This record gives sequence, structure tokens and C-alpha cells, in this order.
Amino acid sequence: MDKTTAKEEAKWTFWLLTAGISTTFGAAIPTGYNIGVINAPANFIKEWCNETIFETYGTVLSVGALDTFWAVVVSIFLIGGVIGSLGGAWVADKLGRKRSYLTCGVLLVLGGVCFQFCRAVGSVELLLLGRVLVGLAAGLTTSTVPMYLTELAPIELRGALGVFCSMGVTGGVVVGQVMSLEDIFGTDELWQFALSFYVILVIICFVPYHWLPESPKYLYVMKQRRDEAINEIKRLRGKDAKDDYVKQQIEAMRSEDTQNSINDDEETQRSKPKQRSLWSVLTDPKLTLPLLLVCALQGGQQLSGINAVFFYSVSIFESVGLSSTDAKFANLGAGCLNLFVAFFTPVLMGKFNRRLLALLSCSMCAVFLFGLTFVVYFIHQVSWFSYASIITILLYILFYQIGLGPIPYFIGSELFEVGPRPAAMAMGSIASWGCNFIVAMLFPTLQSAWGAFVFLPFTVTCVLLTILLKIYLPETRGRHISSIAPLVSNGFRSKPLVPWS
Repeated sequence: MDKTTAKEEAKWTFWLLTAGISTTFGAAIPTGYNIGVINAPANFIKEWCNETIFETYGTVLSVGALDTFWAVVVSIFLIGGVIGSLGGAWVADKLGRKRSYLTCGVLLVLGGVCFQFCRAVGSVELLLLGRVLVGLAAGLTTSTVPMYLTELAPIELRGALGVFCSMGVTGGVVVGQVMSLEDIFGTDELWQFALSFYVILVIICFVPYHWLPESPKYLYVMKQRRDEAINEIKRLRGKDAKDDYVKQQIEAMRSEDTQNSINDDEETQRSKPKQRSLWSVLTDPKLTLPLLLVCALQGGQQLSGINAVFFYSVSIFESVGLSSTDAKFANLGAGCLNLFVAFFTPVLMGKFNRRLLALLSCSMCAVFLFGLTFVVYFIHQVSWFSYASIITILLYILFYQIGLGPIPYFIGSELFEVGPRPAAMAMGSIASWGCNFIVAMLFPTLQSAWGAFVFLPFTVTCVLLTILLKIYLPETRGRHISSIAPLVSNGFRSKPLVPWS
């Protein structure tokens, strides 16, 4: 690709921006919101649950039983995320990328309605149903939205648009934390408004849905509706859609259509199935390594301990003399740092190679997690280690967000061609939500048993992930997917770092 063409591809257009903003605010931010909103008003909701269960069933839960019930309320969201991810491949293929986004919005609205009215009708079942629905939406969002955006984007903007979902989830966590503060909706009387507030955002952001473009690659390769695909390319590019540019996009889509034999006639090509089931992707030896990379990155993103660090940071902030309330605000500040760095990720993805950012992020996360283990273990022996622990947390968050935070969300769209892509993205999303569930369930127990050493498994995860990426992750920035897939098609015998012409 010459420089003129690359420069032309790198232009942001109206519908490209509209699709990115709509999906980010309409699905990704609500996903993060439902992660961050549940913690602050937890005691108020638990008390309501206990009272409601007594009024409905005549049973008073013990402290242990109530804690167990609350663990179910929290974790059922993650289980919904796994199930939603599992269905992501089917939804993306059957309904299309655009309608997958619509499905996310419908589930989010239904979940918000459950949250809003669960208190009015006195039903804990409605609260649980709401958590399941938003969990399903979250899993579907992380498995389909990044794929939708990267398929809309020209090659030069693929990474920049691909991180919108990551930015949205990160921002949503912070917004959820803010809206659940006691000064806003985090009170005994208003917690249901905290849980359902995001619905307003979803409804507003779905206003332009009807006019959003469908993925040209989905239309061209999966549905063989080639005229529609060409029209969507022209609409995405707007008035700058030159014939040469459109032809290049068509050629790129043809090269991804790997299931079409060169010698097949048009009728035979149209009759061939394009969709790939989860099982066919899992059992295809040519897809083993890229699938491992996607699942390792998405699962490693959670097993790197980001949620555990945020959970533990409150107690660390308290150790330097902050009150419980101030420590929570300091923790919110750490979340804001996470969001602040996330705002720069589209620029980072456009200027720097994915491989460089991923390796730097994973290796430095390992260093600072080990450092956090060390300073927390000796925090009472060395006075200034309390402040060192805060600096370590902030540096960990910084390096996490430049690579390990955003890249896993869209890397599957750069390693897989159109056919197996939905299944691969679904498997990666399953790995993410599954590992998130494992951390949520095990971390409190391990923290009690191991103390500061609870961060060592996260350190080991980052080290192993660094080694895997160092050996097998090819550079994907600025490259067509049809040229990347062969680099990792020979499993562990692949040599993805061999320069290609």
C-alpha cells in the first residue's frame, strides 16, 4: 500500500465515528458500569434482600447465608458474561454484526428495567434476573462489538477503532463508581436508580442505530451480498470514496474469503458455507495457535490481577492514614488514572506496533506486581513503603492500560479471517469472563490465606504471557488479515516473526 492510499484510509468519517461513539456509549460503557456500580451500595442492597426474602418466604438469612446470597448476586453477572460470550458467535453470524449490537442494547434495557422495579414489586428474583441479563449483554458486547468496529474500520484505523470497546468498559467502571457514591444514588432510598441509570445512555445512543452501517466484510464474505457491501464501503468513506479505494477494499475482502477456491465458479462459491462453528474452529489445527493467543490475552488480561489490585488498593490507601471514605475516593482516583490513560490508547494503537505495546505492558506489569508483593509484605517494617505501594499500584495501572488492557479486545479481529472470527472472538470473551469469575471467587480466600503473596500468581501469569507473546505473536498493525493468518497456521511450529515481503 502506497503512502497516499494509507493516508486516505486513515481519515475518520462521519459514519465511522458515529458507529464508534454509538457502540461505545450504548454498549461498552454500560458493560463497565454494571461492573463498577454494585460495590458501593452493597450493604444497602444486602439489607433489602434480607428483608424482602423474609417478607416473601418467611426466612431470615444468617450472616453467612446472606453473604453467600450476595456472592451469587455479584457473580451471576460474570456467569452471564460467559454464556453471552458463548452465544456471541451464533448471534454475529445469524443476525449480523449490527444486529448483534442491537441485541446487546435490548438486553441492557431489559436488565435496567428489572433493576428499577425490583424494589417496587419486592422481588429479589427480579434483581437476579437483571444481573443475568446485563451479564449476557456484557459477554455479547465484548465478543461482537470490537469485531463489528474493526470490520468497519479501514486498515490504518483498525487498532484505533478497536480499542473503543476497551475504553468504554474502563470508563463505564468509573462512571458506575461515581453514580453509586452516597452523594448521588448510593443510598438506602436510591440504590435502584444507581443500578438502572445507564439505561438512559443506552436509549440515547441507539437513536442513530437505523442508519448505522453493517459490516461490509460480513455482507461480502458471509452473506455474499456484494452490492450491499460495496454500498456500505462507499457510505463509510463518504464523499472521499474514490474508485481505486473501493476496489482495494473489495480486493482485501476477496483475499479474506479463504473458503472460496480460485477455480470455483461464481455459483459454486455462493453455495459454500461461510460460517464456522465453535467446534470446527476448536478442532482446526491451523487455528490452534491464533486461538491460543486470543484466549491467553483475554484470559491473561483478567489473571493479571487488575480487578484484584483495585480491590486491594482501598486497604493500601488506608494504610497511609486515609479514612475509609477518603480511601474509596483515592481508589476512584486510581480508576480515573486508568480511564485517563485509556483515552490515549487510540493514538498508541495508531503510532506503535501491537507487539511492542503488548510485550512492554505484560513485562512491566509483572515487574510492578512483584514489586507490590514485596512492598506490601514489608509495609509495616519500612515506613515509606506505604507510599511506595501507592506508586507501584499507579505504575501497574499505567502499563496495564497501554497494552494488556486494550489489545485483547480486538486482537482476534486481526488474527482471524471473517469466517472463523466470530467463534474466535467468542472463545476469547469466554476466557475473559471465565477468568474474571475465577479471580472474583478465589481472591478473597487467597488473600486471607497468603496475604501479600496473593499477587504472585498474577506475576507468574504476566511472565508466562510475555514469553508466549515474545515467541508467537506476529505484528498485525497495518497488515491485511489474509497475510497474517498464514504466519500462525502451523501451530507451535509457526514462525510468525519471520519478515514477510
